[in-house]
Amino acid sequence: MPSNPPLVEEEPVVEPVDTTPAETRHVHAALTRTSTGKEDLRELESGLDSLQSDADRKHRIDWSRILLPVAALVVLVLVWQFYVSLGVKRRDLVPGPLDVLSQLGVLWSDGKLQESVWTSLQRGVVGFLISVVIATPVGLLLAQVAPLRRAFGPLISGLQVLPSVAWVPAAIIWFGLTDATVYFVVFMGAIPSIINGLISGVDQIPPQYRRVGTVLGASRLQMALQIVLPAALPGYLGGLKQGWAFSWRSLMAAEIIAVGGTIGFGLGSLLDQGRTLSDMAVVMAAILVILAVGILIELLVFGPIEKRLLRSRGLLSGSTR
Repeated sequence: MPSNPPLVEEEPVVEPVDTTPAETRHVHAALTRTSTGKEDLRELESGLDSLQSDADRKHRIDWSRILLPVAALVVLVLVWQFYVSLGVKRRDLVPGPLDVLSQLGVLWSDGKLQESVWTSLQRGVVGFLISVVIATPVGLLLAQVAPLRRAFGPLISGLQVLPSVAWVPAAIIWFGLTDATVYFVVFMGAIPSIINGLISGVDQIPPQYRRVGTVLGASRLQMALQIVLPAALPGYLGGLKQGWAFSWRSLMAAEIIAVGGTIGFGLGSLLDQGRTLSDMAVVMAAILVILAVGILIELLVFGPIEKRLLRSRGLLSGSTR
């Protein structure tokens, strides 16, 4: 008798899993049907409402962004107070949080805190804005013209890694104890960082962008302002953030060293005054205010701008920001 062929078990077919949200599937189904009745319209309306509610939920305040930093700050203050309570160092060398807070109250009542914050913040903002005006066209020029970049690119990178405090003695000799000394040091700290950030952003632009501009007949200026600069915004924004950080640090270094003359009383001057008087409460108060100003600028200015830019380009999904 002929033998029956062995039975071959067929593997079950695994249907692909559709990970599209239910609301999106409803909208797509309602839009792609050949006929649109009342039921389809109601389904389309409910799907659009669900998508809109999802978008609204995404724009609600994320309290974790507020509560987590506050909790971290509270923990650091408690650790600081615990260390002070151990008595490892004398209170005049390591003051506690309450001592520093009391000193801040004294400085506020004397008007020194307001004067120092306003003077330094004004210098930092004005110096940074002037640096942006200078560095942006220079960065675009270096990024677009290869011979200029090869000639001056290493110099710009060298200036970026050069500590800004090294410019203070030269600036004092050139400009004396005036505000020009402070602004010069700020420029030398911020401009190289902004230029390198812009060049880095330009390097990351896909070459198709320039080809499209060439096909459309864009001039070199139109190519730089309407195609290259908008496409390089993420890298440019990173350079701006780094430029602000360098300008703020450079400003503090200049204010600590260049004291007297017609130079106003800034946070660096307050810090140096605490060192001269050996008053660690004043020193710690000045350090905390300098830190607080830097954090507030990041949270109120650069953070929202960067988040909006990333969201507009679809780069925020999956990010921890």
